[in-house]
Amino acid sequence: MIIPIYIIIKVSFGTTEEIMTQHPTLLPHKITLEHWVDVLTSGNVIAPLAKSFIVATATTIVSIVIVSPAAYAISRLSRKVKLAFVMILFFTKMFPTVGIALPISVRFLKWNLMDTNIGLILAHLIGQLPFMAWILVSTFSGIPKDLDEAAYIDGAGKFSTLLRVIFPVAAQGIAVAGMYVWLNSWNEFTYALYLSLSTKTLPLMVYYYINRGGMFQTAAYATILAIPVIIVTFILQRYLKSDYLSGAVKG
Repeated sequence: MIIPIYIIIKVSFGTTEEIMTQHPTLLPHKITLEHWVDVLTSGNVIAPLAKSFIVATATTIVSIVIVSPAAYAISRLSRKVKLAFVMILFFTKMFPTVGIALPISVRFLKWNLMDTNIGLILAHLIGQLPFMAWILVSTFSGIPKDLDEAAYIDGAGKFSTLLRVIFPVAAQGIAVAGMYVWLNSWNEFTYALYLSLSTKTLPLMVYYYINRGGMFQTAAYATILAIPVIIVTFILQRYLKSDYLSGAVKG
């Protein structure tokens, strides 16, 4: 993963002569800011960056709020019923995004949701909710029911048990699912292509410069697109430690 990112960064700062040579080198000999100046002064960075961040963050928050209680309820059902729900969730991911995006765009056009952040968030939720539920059902199923019963004995209600006992224990799984949703929403292309008419998202800007033949500007946009992904992964890495969940259960 490091090598492709390094190549993208190198191309974004490289000169035409050095990048297009028949014998490229690992380390750059010349560095230029020309391509970054072109991108940053084009007026097409702040708005796409803000739109991508707002849509990805809102999609993640709404997904967690909707899916977490539902996934917990499914995880406490009988084995056969739970398996049926999981298979249904898995089945919904078999539909291609392209086949869903067109009818959604037609419907959103009638609802005046075209070219709006809300419309794009709703479209992203359609694609991300099933898989997030699939992850969290597995996470909650791994939490002993003894914790629920102990909380009930102590006088906690279902909502209090879910909020104060189950969610902290399931923080690792929720973080992983949330990261998955955020990264997929941040990098999502198809729904944005159909629903974003004026202000584009960053993946669309990469596509735009690829069509224009701007390899160096494309590399600069791709670098900007990759930076938040690296930051989010770094922030959430503590939730990915294998001993986090076990320590919470013991506590």
